[in-house]
Amino acid sequence: MDNFRRPQRVKENNEFVFGIRAVIEAVKAGRDIETIYQQRGLGGELFLELKALLKDTLIPLNSVPIEKLNRMSQKNHQGVIAVISPITYQNIEDIVPAIFEKGEVPLILVLDSVTDVRNMGAIARTAACVGVHAIVVPLKNAAQINADAIKTSAGALFSIPICRHSNLHKTCLFLQESGLQIVACTEKTNDLIYAPDYTMPTAIVMGSEDEGISNELLRVADRLAKIPMSGKIESLNVSVSAGVILYEAVRQRTTA
Repeated sequence: MDNFRRPQRVKENNEFVFGIRAVIEAVKAGRDIETIYQQRGLGGELFLELKALLKDTLIPLNSVPIEKLNRMSQKNHQGVIAVISPITYQNIEDIVPAIFEKGEVPLILVLDSVTDVRNMGAIARTAACVGVHAIVVPLKNAAQINADAIKTSAGALFSIPICRHSNLHKTCLFLQESGLQIVACTEKTNDLIYAPDYTMPTAIVMGSEDEGISNELLRVADRLAKIPMSGKIESLNVSVSAGVILYEAVRQRTTA
């Protein structure tokens, strides 16, 4: 995996860029930006310039009350604050071909609307332990990579490629076209997680605890698989669920 992983710079956690012009320059300079918060109702030519610039990026722009911005900083933020990411996001389109070139069997994890930072960290830690090649997250409705996520991951978020994409449906279609099967971990099936053949190139999709996997991704999946449950509690934490299905994939791959 080292052949295709770009070096990741460890940045100061909670590093912010304040002010519209400063944020514009940060975007133009290629800074790794986790998200940008804008004051709700903000306008003006300079802000429109920022919005136009962001159209060609995968940087989320979130409209929030000014009170949130003021809590983040007492500095003159002009209604815009950018949160610098501690990691460098990568592209799954670059990673998958490199996996095949190394003669390895891809194992990719796709997280659909997993927004809790501690779940994100725990999933990344397990993924790094089992040899997942990359984690794919959506541009919106994804956990922020911050100090809590990194701490929970025990540093795994610095060692495993994280890919951010605007459309997970298109990403899954790309993975299928690249020869990977899509296995969606969901309760909406009778098939258990032991049924799919994970020795094949595989992308496993996990959904949020409240919403699960979107119907759009369920429809594109090649296999649906559920974790057997026999107790009174009907669901597992998503990070635990990810660990269960990932280790089934590891079991199959190590015994094949």
